[in-house]
Amino acid sequence: MDRNNLQTAQGIISILAIICLAVGWFKIFPGDINYFLSGRLFYILIGISFIVQARMLTLINPKFVYPLYAAAGLCIVGAFLPVDSGLNVMKTIGLLVGVVISFMSRSQYRQ
Repeated sequence: MDRNNLQTAQGIISILAIICLAVGWFKIFPGDINYFLSGRLFYILIGISFIVQARMLTLINPKFVYPLYAAAGLCIVGAFLPVDSGLNVMKTIGLLVGVVISFMSRSQYRQ
């Protein structure tokens, strides 16, 4: 895939993730569905978005590729862990790490 297709795919995935988060926040559906959308599917989609972004980073800044893959893994694996386990905080840590790496890589890309 070329860079434009990867950016388009990442944009679509990110929009879907935001929609899932908004639907869960506004409690449009019954509780289980809202939780699935905002507590699981959101993190899975964000993880996929980080994977797509990592593929784009191979050309821009390769040192951020593996940390972004790790953040994606934390998001995706954390989304499948039970809520009452202390390990489900992994998805939040993955999200924060991925966002920080995204901002850092974009600032270096613009320089």
